Amino acid sequence: MVEVLVPHLTDLFGNPSSNHPYGAEPGRRWPSPGHRSPLRDATAPPTATGRDMTRPAPDADTTGPISDTPDTPETTHTAQAQRRILRVLVASQILSGAGLAAGVTVGALLAQDMLGTSSLAGLPSGLFTAGSALAAVAVGRISQARGRRPGLATGYLTGAIGSAGVITAAVLDTSVLLFIALFVYGAGTATNLQARYAGADLAQPNHRARAVSTVLVATTLGGVAGPNLAAPTGDLAETLGIPHLAGPFMLGGAAYALAALVLAIWLRPDPLLTARTLAAAEQSSNSATDTSPATDAAHERRGGVVLGALVMILTQLVMVAIMTMTPVHMHDHGHGTAASGLVIAIHIGAMYLPSPITGRLVDRYGPPKIAAASGLTLLAAGILAATAPGDSVALLALALALLGLGWNFGLVSGTAIITDTVPLATRAKTQGTVDVSIAIAGATGGLSSGIVVATASYPILALTGGVLALAILPAIAATASSR
Repeated sequence: MVEVLVPHLTDLFGNPSSNHPYGAEPGRRWPSPGHRSPLRDATAPPTATGRDMTRPAPDADTTGPISDTPDTPETTHTAQAQRRILRVLVASQILSGAGLAAGVTVGALLAQDMLGTSSLAGLPSGLFTAGSALAAVAVGRISQARGRRPGLATGYLTGAIGSAGVITAAVLDTSVLLFIALFVYGAGTATNLQARYAGADLAQPNHRARAVSTVLVATTLGGVAGPNLAAPTGDLAETLGIPHLAGPFMLGGAAYALAALVLAIWLRPDPLLTARTLAAAEQSSNSATDTSPATDAAHERRGGVVLGALVMILTQLVMVAIMTMTPVHMHDHGHGTAASGLVIAIHIGAMYLPSPITGRLVDRYGPPKIAAASGLTLLAAGILAATAPGDSVALLALALALLGLGWNFGLVSGTAIITDTVPLATRAKTQGTVDVSIAIAGATGGLSSGIVVATASYPILALTGGVLALAILPAIAATASSR
């Protein structure tokens, strides 16, 4: 993992390529050498004149705070800040990845055990993805108003509270409390996803996908470790008088709490507030010569937001639906939690580990092509999951690996589209709104997956999901033709 991350972080700050997927941006000038560093102003209180230096000028409308100019003291400070921010985000993502994976591994099995039926086994996934929808709004609004640090830390802390609630519900055997706690637990899922935006706030425009992928790949360590710790944490829970299947939520709660602590203490300077300050200073120096047509730019942004959101919505819907019911499908064919934990671990590894390569592909070939690859990969995953024998752990693991890879393609490319087209002045709020749609899609997939399997079968669910993913292709074609 270190060998993957170190060169990736190094390459992230190399000489920028001129082949930006959406075209070269106009040259930008930094303030004079005597200008106070925006990195220091980003966390400072309002000046004596009453202006809040953490916010852009009213007319600021830019999607990239860092220019492609030769090194200056300002660009050096920005690069150093970006490296520090990525290091802190990587640490928090490793921790939160374990919390995210814990609930995925045993959530459906815990609900099935407490409710006594498999028809509602998809309910936990639906509940914590529905909870993540509400949390995405809250985290986005807090980030918009106060910065990424308080927004992300609050989200992870809420997820830790949800984990404690799940454990309490399992001990008391209370289904109502379980449902409420799973809903609250979803805040950790939303925050884990929103952290990727923080990695791109200060990145070069043509390195944004790689910055996003650096944050995503860090989730792999915790994500792979979490499911494989399902059995040991279950044994530990039993020694404490807690039901076996609630054990992984002990790990999840501790991981989310530590991630919140890391961000609250060390995510400084705040990436979003710093990017706003840099953009405001840059905008004031460029406003006199800016003659770009606002109407055309706004139209292109709307198209980009719709496409980016649609790609991530479809990939999330398909991924959550198939992933949720795979452990139940394996359990019905005689596999234990160790086998299902291994398959989910491989799946989560495929969701995040390819991120450095995906980021490079997006930066080189453009998000639309990688988004199209996402749809095709998800189709292959659905076909393989539908045709794999129920007793074949290897084939199910391969199908779930393809499912994770297709999701990775969709998330990185969709995030790049959104970040490239939304101005800094409304970036966090828009990103939060998009993530609400993603969470709703995940909730829909989770809630419907159990019903589909109960009324039809797991192969039907997998095949339907794969075919649905192909809707990404005409969406890309329609957006391209409108530009």
